[in-house]
Amino acid sequence: MQGQSACFAASQPTTPSATRSVAPPLGAEDQARADLYALAARLLLAPPDAALLADLAAADPILGSHDERPLEDAWEQLVLAAAVVDAAAVAEEFDGLFISLGTPPVNPYGSLYLSGFLNDTPLAQLRADLAALGLARVAGVAEFEDHLGALCETMRVLILSGRPLARQQEFFEAHLGPWFARCLEDVAQGPGANFYRVVAAFVAAFLTIEAQAFAVDSTADAALA
Repeated sequence: MQGQSACFAASQPTTPSATRSVAPPLGAEDQARADLYALAARLLLAPPDAALLADLAAADPILGSHDERPLEDAWEQLVLAAAVVDAAAVAEEFDGLFISLGTPPVNPYGSLYLSGFLNDTPLAQLRADLAALGLARVAGVAEFEDHLGALCETMRVLILSGRPLARQQEFFEAHLGPWFARCLEDVAQGPGANFYRVVAAFVAAFLTIEAQAFAVDSTADAALA
């Protein structure tokens, strides 16, 4: 699917002797997770162009287990919505929700939801965690690292680079889990939300499944300990 986001890059080795590990090939499930994170990031960071809308409109259904039915339904609604909206209208809707000369209706930043202030302590903690992971914001990217779309992009990078599931879970639960649902509810209820109401439902369904899967993995690990 076209329009993959690219907010973060792996930092260069800090010493001549440092080497990067090569990520193992991804299984089908992890590739699907990475692709969904990429799409979520792309839709949250910028309005879809006509090509991306056409790709979405022609996309195949998501087939999953019974527990994934909410995601299947949300995906179906996204595909249907993409087939009937105009790219210019979606861009206008995006600007109305997220961009303003003053305070936009929705500010999808973790610091605001976690502390009540933009660019606050949660952003500093996130930047420290990104640095520990060897990740850095790409030069020229305007959004701060705690933007919901940027965090989805970070999860994509963690999956594609072969980071252990436990590390993915740690990052998700620290920086996404506590606030994504509230933010996406605000997007869905934002003034003029039409296509982005459907986007919010899709992203919420996907991230909820991720949170549930991480919780199941933690329970299984505890039982084996």
